Formats: sequence, C-alpha cells, structure tokens
Amino acid sequence: MDDFLAFICPNSPFIWNGKRYSDCFEDILLGVGLNIVTTIFIVVLGFKQKSGRGVQGSDVQITVPEKSVLYFVPAIGACLSVLEIIFVWKKEHNSQFVGYHKWFYSCSELIVWTNIILFSKCGSSHYIIFSRVLCFWWILKPILGVFRLVTTFPSLEVSVCIVESLVVLLSITYGTAINVIRVKRESFKRSLLGDPLLSYDSSLEEGGHHDLETNESIWDLMTFKFIAPVMNRGVVKQLDSEDLLQIPTNMAPSSCHDIISSCWRAQLTNDASKPSLFRALCSAYGWSYLYLGLLKVINDCIGFAGPLLLNKLIQFLQQGSVTSDGYLLAVSLGLTSIIKSFLDTQYSFRLAKLKLKLRSSIMTLIYDKCLRVNLAERSKFTNGEIQTFMSVDADRTVNLCNSFHDTWSLPLQIGVALYLLYTQVKFAFVSGLAITILLIPVNKWISQLIAIATEQMMKEKDERIRRTGELLTYIRTLKMYGWELIFSSWLMETRSLEVKHLATRKYLDAWCVFFWATTPTLFSIFTFGLFTLMGNQLDAAMVFTCLALFNTLISPLNSFPWVINGLIDAFISSRRLSRFLSCPEHRSNVGDTGSSSSSFLSKQPDSSQRLAIIVQDVSCTWSSSDEPPLNMVLNHVTLSLSKGSFVAIIGEVGSGKSSLLYSVLGEAQLAHGYIYCDGSMAYVPQVPWILSGTVRDNILFGKSYDPVRYRDTLQACALDVDIELMVGHDMAYIGEKGLNLSGGQRARLALASRAVYDGSDVIMLDDVLSAVDAQVAHWILHNAILGPLMQGKTILLCTHNVQAISLADVVVVMDKGHVKWLGSSAAFPISSYTRFSPSNDLDLTSKNHRESCSSDSSSKPKEQSLPEKEIVHSPEIAEEIVEVELRKEGKVEIGVYKNYAVFIGQFVTVAICLSAILMQASRNGNDLWLSYWVDTTETGQTAHSVSFYLAILCLFCAVNSFFTLVRAFSFAFGGLQAAIKVHNRLLSKLINAPVRFFDQTPGGRILNRLSSDLYTIDDSLPFIMNILLANFIGLLGIAIILSYVQVFFLVLLLPLWYIYSKLQFFYRSTSRELRRLDSVSRSPIYTSFSETLDGTSTIRAFKSEDFFFAKFIEHITLYQKTSYTETVASLWLSLRLQLLGAFIISFIALMAVVGSHRSLPINFGTPGLVGLALSYAAPIVSLLGSFLTSFTETEKEMVSVERALQYMDIPQEEQGGCLNVNPDWPNLGVIEFQNVTLKYMPSLAPAICNLSFTIAGGTQVGIIGRTGAGKSSVLNALFRLTPICSGSILVDGMDIRNVPVRELRTHLAIVPQSPFLFNGSLRENLDPFKMSDDLKIWDALEKCHVKEEVEEAGGLDILVKEGGISFSVGQRQLLCLARALLKSSKVLCLDECTANVDIQTASLLHTTISSKCKGMTVITIAHRISTVLNMDSILILDHGNLAEQGNPKVLLNDESSLFSSFVKASSM
Repeated sequence: MDDFLAFICPNSPFIWNGKRYSDCFEDILLGVGLNIVTTIFIVVLGFKQKSGRGVQGSDVQITVPEKSVLYFVPAIGACLSVLEIIFVWKKEHNSQFVGYHKWFYSCSELIVWTNIILFSKCGSSHYIIFSRVLCFWWILKPILGVFRLVTTFPSLEVSVCIVESLVVLLSITYGTAINVIRVKRESFKRSLLGDPLLSYDSSLEEGGHHDLETNESIWDLMTFKFIAPVMNRGVVKQLDSEDLLQIPTNMAPSSCHDIISSCWRAQLTNDASKPSLFRALCSAYGWSYLYLGLLKVINDCIGFAGPLLLNKLIQFLQQGSVTSDGYLLAVSLGLTSIIKSFLDTQYSFRLAKLKLKLRSSIMTLIYDKCLRVNLAERSKFTNGEIQTFMSVDADRTVNLCNSFHDTWSLPLQIGVALYLLYTQVKFAFVSGLAITILLIPVNKWISQLIAIATEQMMKEKDERIRRTGELLTYIRTLKMYGWELIFSSWLMETRSLEVKHLATRKYLDAWCVFFWATTPTLFSIFTFGLFTLMGNQLDAAMVFTCLALFNTLISPLNSFPWVINGLIDAFISSRRLSRFLSCPEHRSNVGDTGSSSSSFLSKQPDSSQRLAIIVQDVSCTWSSSDEPPLNMVLNHVTLSLSKGSFVAIIGEVGSGKSSLLYSVLGEAQLAHGYIYCDGSMAYVPQVPWILSGTVRDNILFGKSYDPVRYRDTLQACALDVDIELMVGHDMAYIGEKGLNLSGGQRARLALASRAVYDGSDVIMLDDVLSAVDAQVAHWILHNAILGPLMQGKTILLCTHNVQAISLADVVVVMDKGHVKWLGSSAAFPISSYTRFSPSNDLDLTSKNHRESCSSDSSSKPKEQSLPEKEIVHSPEIAEEIVEVELRKEGKVEIGVYKNYAVFIGQFVTVAICLSAILMQASRNGNDLWLSYWVDTTETGQTAHSVSFYLAILCLFCAVNSFFTLVRAFSFAFGGLQAAIKVHNRLLSKLINAPVRFFDQTPGGRILNRLSSDLYTIDDSLPFIMNILLANFIGLLGIAIILSYVQVFFLVLLLPLWYIYSKLQFFYRSTSRELRRLDSVSRSPIYTSFSETLDGTSTIRAFKSEDFFFAKFIEHITLYQKTSYTETVASLWLSLRLQLLGAFIISFIALMAVVGSHRSLPINFGTPGLVGLALSYAAPIVSLLGSFLTSFTETEKEMVSVERALQYMDIPQEEQGGCLNVNPDWPNLGVIEFQNVTLKYMPSLAPAICNLSFTIAGGTQVGIIGRTGAGKSSVLNALFRLTPICSGSILVDGMDIRNVPVRELRTHLAIVPQSPFLFNGSLRENLDPFKMSDDLKIWDALEKCHVKEEVEEAGGLDILVKEGGISFSVGQRQLLCLARALLKSSKVLCLDECTANVDIQTASLLHTTISSKCKGMTVITIAHRISTVLNMDSILILDHGNLAEQGNPKVLLNDESSLFSSFVKASSM
C-alpha cells in the first residue's frame, strides 16, 4: 500500500504536508473520487434504464434554453478537461515534475463530461440525467469542488487556476440547471393530473409561446435587446401604453391571482385559526424563489474571483516576470467581470419578474377580499387603513424578495471574504472581526427600535390617510362650514405623530449607516495594525488584496441593516394583510346552525315556493363576527314577502329601515335567525353610488346593451331629456361620485342602472324618491317602479313618500329595530302617518292615486311652465369635468431639484455635500498612506517607526468616521425637513384650493399624492439620494486616484465619458417617461379601489364581483406592463455599464503588465501605487452601474416631488377682504342679490343669470324649482364657493366680496344636502371649536328630535364611525341640523335637509325651525311642497332666472301662478 501511495504521490505526503491537506490527497479524494462516483451513477442509471423500462419518450418537450444548458455546458466541460490535460502534458514535456494524481484527476474529469454527452443523446436521457439521485449528487459535487479549489488555489499556476475555476463554475451551472428542470417537470406533471385540459405552454414558468421573451433569441434575452424598440420611441416621443412591452403569460394578473388565491384558501383550510399570507406566498412562489437563490450563489462566488486574481496579478508584478501569465491574468480579470455582469443582470431580471407577480397577486387578493367582505366585518378596519393595505403594505411585502435571499447571501459573502483575509494576514483579521461582532448586538438593538418605530409610524400613516380621505370627500361641506382649517390642524397633529416616529426611524437608520460605513475602515486599521505589531511586514500583494476584500465587504456590511429593516417592514405588513384577508367573507344566504331555519322551511314547503323573501326571527348588529353582538339594529324581526309584491318599508328616522335591507343583502352581522332570498337581487342605496365613466357604462353596469330596453329605461327614469342636453349624450363622462350631476340626476341614474335596466327578481330601493321633486317622484313611481319594465318584480322601497305608501301591496312599519305593523296598504291608516304634515296636495287617498296613475302615467307632464327636466350647468361639463392627469415631458427640470434643496434647507444641503466630500477625501488619503507605507517598507527606506505609520492611519480613520457621522445625520435631518415642508405646503395649497379644483380632480388622484408620492418623499427619496451622493463622490475619488497612478487612464477618460453620457441620455429619455407613466397608471388603481370600497354592498347585491374584478385586473395589467418595461430598460443599462467597467479593469490591468516590462518610456509608479490602482479599478464595475442606477432612480423618485409641486401651483381661493366684520354680524340677516350672474366655466351657459331679489331679515324663504334650476347655485354664490361673474351680493348692506371668505362662511350656518359626520366623538362633530357647553348641545339635539337616540347610543362622547355609519342617513341629517342651530347665526341655509327623514319628523323639524328660529333669516332649498307652504316667501327659479316670487299661500290661490301649477302637478 505504501508503494502504491508513493507511486501515486511521489515527493509528497499523501494526506498532510504540515500546514494543510496535501495536493495529492485533495486531487485523489475531492477530484478523482468524486468523478468516479459520478461516472458510476451515470453508467448504472443508464444500463438500469435500458434493461428495465426500455427506451421511452419524454413526457415534456425540452425548450431551447434547456437544450443549450444540457448539451452546451457538458461540451465546454469536456473541452476544458482536454485543455487541462494539455497543460499537464506541457508541464511534463518541459521536464517539470508532475504527479500521477494530476493525470488521474484531469482524465477522470474528461470521462465524466464524455459520459454525460453520450447518455444525453439516448432516448431515455431524461430518466438518467434528471433522476433524483443524480440531481442530488450534482448539488453536493460542486460544493466539494469549491472546497478543493479554495484550498489549492494559492499553489496553482495562473493558467491552471483559471481553467479549474471554470470547471467548478460549469459544475455549479450544470447542477443548478438539471435540478431546476427536474422540479419544473414534476410540477408540470402534477398540473396535468390536476387539470388535463391545461396546455403545456401555460404551465411553464416562463410563459407560453405567445410571450415576447420566448420568441426572442437567447442573445437578445441575455442582452435585453428586445427593449430597444421601446427605447428608440422613448427618445423621439412621449410614450403611451401601446408602446410598452407585452408581459409574459405567466405574469398576467389573472394568472397570478388564481395561484395566490388557491394557496390562500389552502392556508384558511389548514390553519384557520392563524392563516399566514407569508406562508401562502411561499407556497405559491417559494420554489421559483429558491431557484433564484442558486443563481445568486453562483453570482456571489464569482464575485470573489476578482480579489484572488488581483492577488495573483500583484504578485506577478512584484516578481517582475516577463512571461505571458500577466496578460492572461489581466484578461481573466476582465472576463470575470463580464461573466458576473451577465449573471447579475439575469438574477435581477428574474427577481424583478417574481416581484411583479407577487405585487399583482397581493393587490388582486386585497381587492377581491374587499368585494367579498360585508360591511359589518369590514367595520374593524377604516377605509384609510384598507387603502394603506393597497398602497403601502402590498409594496412592502413584495420587498421581502429583496431582503430574504440577502439574509443568507450577505453572511455568506462576509464569511468567504473573512476566510480569504485569513489566507492573507492569518489571525490578524480577528481584530477586525471582533469590531464587526461587537457591532452585531448594537445593530440588532437598533433594528428592534426601528421595528417599533415603523409599526407606530404605519398606524399614524393609516390614520393620516383616513383623515385625508375624509377631508377630500367632504371638502365642499367643510368649506361651507369654514372648518377646513380645523380639519387640516387635526390632520397636521396626526402627521406630526407620524413624523415623530419617522424621525426616530431615520436617526436610528443614520446610526446604522455610520456603524456599517466605518466598519471597513476600522477593519483595515485594526487588521493591518495587529499584523505589523505581530512582527510581519506589509507587501503590496497582501495589502491591496485585503483592500479589495474590504471593498467587497462594504456592500454586504452596508446593506445588512437595510435588509433587516426591509424584512421587519415586510413581516409587519404581511401580518397586517393576513389579519384583513382572514376576515369571514360575505354569504348571500346566512342562517343559524341550529334547527330554527330548517324547521321553519319544512313547515311551509309549498308556501315558501311562492315567497321571495323569508326573514325568520332575525337579530342583526353592525359588530364584526369576532366582537360580541351589541347594539342590535334589528330585534327578532320576522317577515314573509310574496313574489311580485310591492312592499313599502316606513318608519321614523333610525327605526331600522335601511338595516332591514342591509340584512337581506347579508351586509349586517346575523346574530340570530335565518334570512332567505329567492332569485337575483338589485339594490339602490340611499346615497346614490355612481361610477366614474360614461352615462351608458353606469346604466349598463356590466350588462349587455339592449337598445329598446335602454331607451325605455331612460324614459321611465325621466333621464332622456337630461341626456339629450349633455355634451356627448349618453357617452358623456361622469366624474368621480357623480360630481358633475345634481342630486336628483344621481338618484335617477342609480335607479335606472341598479334597478330598472338590470331586471333582477328582487329590487331593494332605499329612499330613492327623496332626492327628486314631487313631480319627478310621481313620474318615477308610476313609470319606473310600478311601470312595465319592473312588472312582476318583488320591490322593497324604504320611503316617506305617501303616494308610494298608498300604492304598496304591503306596508311594513319599523320602530327601533322591530316590525311595529305589517299589512296591506288598504288597511294602513295613512292619515296617522301624515297627521303631522300640513294639509296639502300630498294628502291623497289610495283611490285618487290609482286614478291618477291610470290616467296620467302613460305620458310625462312635459307641458309645464317650470323646466321640463332636471337640467343643470354641470352636464355641459360632462366630457371635460375630469381633467386627464398631466404628465410632464422630458427630463426632470433643474427647478425641481432646487425646490427640494430649498425644502431641505440651504445650510443642511451644504453640510451634506461638504461632509460627503471630506469623508471620501479622508478615505482616499487613508489608502494613499497605506500605499506609501508599503513602498517605503519594501525599499527599506523607512525613516519612521511602525507606530508612526499606524498613528497617521488612525488619524485618517478618525476623520473619516467623524465625517461619515455628520453626513448620515445631515441626510436624516434634511430628508425629514423636506418631508415636513412638502406635506405642509401641499396640504395648505389643497385646503385653499377652490371647490372647482376638487370637482375636476378625482379624489384618488389627490390621495395618490398624499400617500404614495409622499411616502416616496418621506422614505425612499432621501435614501436613494444618499446612495447617489456616495456613488458620485466615490467615483470622483476613484477617477482622481487612477489618473494620478495611471497616466494612460486620462486618455480613456474622454471616450469613456462620451460613451457613458450617450448611454445615460438614451436610457434616461425612456426611463423618465416610464416612471411618469408608472405614476399615472397607478392612479386608476387607487381611484378604482376607493370607488369600489364605497359601493361594495351594491356590487355584491348584483353579483357583479367578477365584472369589477375584471376591470381592476385591466388597471393592474397596465401597471404591470409599465413596471415590466421599466425593469427591462433599467437592466439594459446596467448590463452595458458593467461591461464598460469590465473594459476599464482590463485596460488598467494590461497597462500595469505592460509597465512592469519597462518597455514604455513612462513610469507607471511604484508597486504600491499600481496595487492601489488595481484595487480601485475592481469596484468601478459595480460603482458605475450603481451611480447611474441611483441617478436614474433619484430622477424617478424626483417625479414624486414634481407631482407634489404640480399641486403646489393650483389656483387658490381669494381669501382676502378689506372689511373686518363684527362678531355678531350679520345682526339683521338681510340678503340682497343685485344682477348676479354665475358661470361654472367660461364656456358654459350661466347657472344664475342676472338674478336679483331681496330677502328681508328674520324671514323664512323657500327656493324651489326643478332640480338643477339653479337653487344650489344661489348658495354657492352666497358662500363664495364659486366666484360670481357680475353683480353683487349684500348681507346687511355689506358686499360679501369685501369680507374675508372664511369670516363670511363662519358667520353663516348651513345644513348641506348630503349629511356629513366624521370619525370622532359626537361632541367634536357637533362643536369642533368647543364654543358650546353640554347643556346647549343637548338643547339643540332636543330641538332636532334626536336627543333620545343619542342618549341610548351613549351620550356625547360616543365614537362616531367614519362617514357616520353608526347612524341612519336621516339621523345624520338631524345631527347636522343640530350643528347648524348651535352656530347661532342670523342666517341659516337648509339645502333640502329633510329629504332623508320621514314626513312626521320633517314636519316636527319645520315646526322647530319656525318656532325656534324666529328672528333668523332661513333660506330653504326644497323639493317637498309641504316644506315651503308655511314660509313667508318663496322664490321659483327656472334656468337660473327668477320665474316667480311671493307668499306661497297667496300664490297657491292664484291659479295662473307657476307655484299653483307646480303643486297641482306634484299631486298627480
């Protein structure tokens, strides 16, 4: 045995050579041994397959990329093995000793690759190559190969070292490839078993054959050349959505949603108590993500080839050899950089695609959940919180992809770097490592503090976005109240708390940056200091290899805190999302699990077949399922309603009418009982829900277009004439929430869309008649609700309209959540319901109604002296009301950067720049001093002790640390200052904007500025600008050092700068457009999402979830296309920049080799300086790419500042006024309009035309007219919401133009048409300025007949939920009236404030107003005739003109008066 070992390993011990394992042992065990095992596996599997199952065809076709890996890689491996044999032979031929172990290793490697090539050609190759055993072995073999290479690397020759490195790299690539292909094939087989109809193309990870990527060549995919057409267009024109790349099939949002929803359902099934979105994401995309990890391992390993090759090159330069090894090393340095460039960009590309899949999966999952969670369950979350889930939490969860691999990759890189340091400086590196280890607990503690601050910041951000949404939704009402400043102050309080936590996070981040940025410098000083103090001598190869390794450490060390922060943020967000997504979903038929429901149905099997709705012993609450059922809105209600019946549901305000409908819809939480509804349902809410889009889109509501039914629907809902007068007719665009329609038009449009055209079996209408005048209500009742289009339908109508009650088949009287009375309308005593209403033409018997129905319902009352239809100024704006979101063209203007610098502060900006420059200068000085130290040591000319050199090194280190700290904290402080100032100024400008701006701008678009864009300015922009500055100063330092050391580098500077500038211009032209397109494509997502949140109950009632989800998918698809194109464009640039950097490295290395031969007249400096130049050239690859990436990213992020600045330049309301009014003004309440003309837009007809009238002080005046006749415009003019074109308005003889606008509004009181309650205590809602004591507040509530309900709810300190949903619409209106009475103004304006209350309550209210408001001027805009009969005077408006004025009783007796004809028409 000893003779055999001596034969194999002559002149060498077999196992241990005294320092490490011998080359012979490693070649035999880790080389030949592994290759023999691999060969045996392949041969055995091959013959077993041949003798066992025979030759079988492949189940799955092999794609072109797979073929290139399976056939091309083994061929290259065989060629390299042959090359290795040639090197061994050449060495022996040159009479150098070569052990047999070298021959055995090289030949065994060739045998392995030859076997793979041979067996790959046979028919059953897929059973051999992709067997589990071989796939596992191909993971283990490269790992052991890497270990062998690392241990033998220092002793190998340059050429052999490069070849063996490539062999190991090929092994890793091949092993990764066959494992990925095997798992992909297994998943494909499983999908075939699950769905035999699934096509092959759709199952593949990279998409179907229609994908752009599949059609492109491998070279185009590797170089991202397929983006070139988009970039060419981006240079010459503004890009639009048609110019973008098509996304691969497997990235389509619908496909992503199917995958994640099935995984989430599995989570709910397997772990119902605590489902995790993170685990669902792992289940959906975990394998794809792990494969990317294998690619990252290869990429990271190649990254360490640079320092090792650098070490070899400097050693070569020190030796002064004239062999060709130097050129080979120089070229290898460049080739290593090129390979790393391709691997780096491919990893980033595939990771970006996975992130886009994750983003669309999470966003669609959130949207789908909102469609399916009922209002009771959703009450646990505010709208602001849910919008934050979509705008912030989704992105932060997606960022988990960046952080998760880095958690193992960064420690791996650090570990390998430390090991390589050990090979250079032995145990001296431990001193540097000790510094690093000491900082780990410090950074962990900081990370925990950051996590706490982040969670608290997100809570405040949720609240701020909720308050912002509330402010934007009710801005018109707030301006009329004069409350916009107090609301903005509340918002500022929330923002200040958010900024407080943001500041904590930013300053903690600054400490993280300081610790990790100074670590490499401290590492070097401690390592080199200990190394020299141990008696060792520094040499150029060792020092600059270590410096290169320190530079390699900088990126993982600096990134680590951000990675930890990203992980913390992602886990916090995923937990928040899991909590929301685990809410129980809406079910249409919900009942007890007990026997009550089954026993009830079994008793009446026949009758139940004729029933449309069965409500048995139902108790409902608005509490969610995980809260105790308190405050029942329905108490043990039992109803059985026949099919085809017309049911009128009546009752006082807050009696439970709307709650009954919501319960049938399944929106309230069913605490007890059973609800059954037979057939399809339609629902029209009390507050009309209108979609952004055309009139036709709203009416069709996802249904197919039937011209005849469509025309009949328009006529039945009295919409035909309105639409004829709109620009674009039924294709006119309706703004967000129907802002360009009057209240009556919104109500009729909702009725047409949700009830009449739809044709559902059961139709629920919640007080749809209250928003229109009596004449239109009469027409709708007889032609729409009881017309032929809804014949045979079961109709539930919550109403106060006596005509409707008289015509009902069944009347249900609700009282405090109970059914007080149930029966036919004939048996119902209508007089008891209307006993409090004044005697007028509405008090008609059922007989009269039916007679009028038969005689008049066939034709509309067109011949009236009042306007025929509801026509307002607004429909004229239909196509231009919502302005298209502006996208600026070209580069981000320098003014944007200047503005941001102003926001930061000039002093802070100078401090940041100066500290960055001095930080880099001290670092370069540190490296130059090291170079000088090495040179003096090598030449033996040192005149100073080691301690002197160390002291100077320590001085540089201390200076560098100080300026690093200054820069970190300056940036944190400056970023916070900018965030605070941008938000404050933006909010100030929005608060002072005229109402017209909000009418023309969707709320989602404004909210996008105050959420996503502001989040960018708060967080990402300072971060990326910090990186940009560091990269720029770093590049500047490198350029100066390289120019000083290598004179020829100056020759390269000009052409390099030219190429660099051309690349960045070509890229930036496109990237700017893509970023702006990205911002614009994001807005419809949030607008659509916000719109859907308001109308989920209607969507669920119609079973239209799929239709709305499909529309949302379209928005997400456009967003995906933009982001995908943006990613590819970014990687196109990154690859080219990295290749440019590789050329620079090769050039400097070659020049260093040429200079070492002394063949040129120019001296290239000392070995120390040459080493310094090479160590500086190595990071230039990543630094060049990082600089332009950070520059373009900064420019992209600056788009958020640009968008914020756009809204800082919006028109402002005229606030000024030269008169200071007394606190008790107006003391008389005389209002005089003198020839007032008002236009909403210059191109439109006047809404008020030359209007003149006088209202005496202390009188009560009603303004009537058809909806849209200009009634609300009178109030708009009085409150200066819209400036008048001509004329003047006097209040107590004072021209209101001379009164400051907020002063004016605070001295007038108003009750708006749409009731407004905000999230807060009831006391705050009634008296936000805290001007009244509790006694006065209770007195106002009692006057408004709502005191009893407030007492039952818990008093003045009860929390009013967002939008006031804890009160009925009628109760909200009463509370708004109480708020107006508390103001004690001499002028009170009522904008149809009794439309949503029952007649009895309305009558009591008018009695209250008449008795308690004596001496006050009361202006009432009314639809009900009963509202104005007892007033002192009425004004009848017609198309903005005063048609008639006088006492209503006098006018009523005059049969020729307009008022008389109007009253007669309303009673038909």
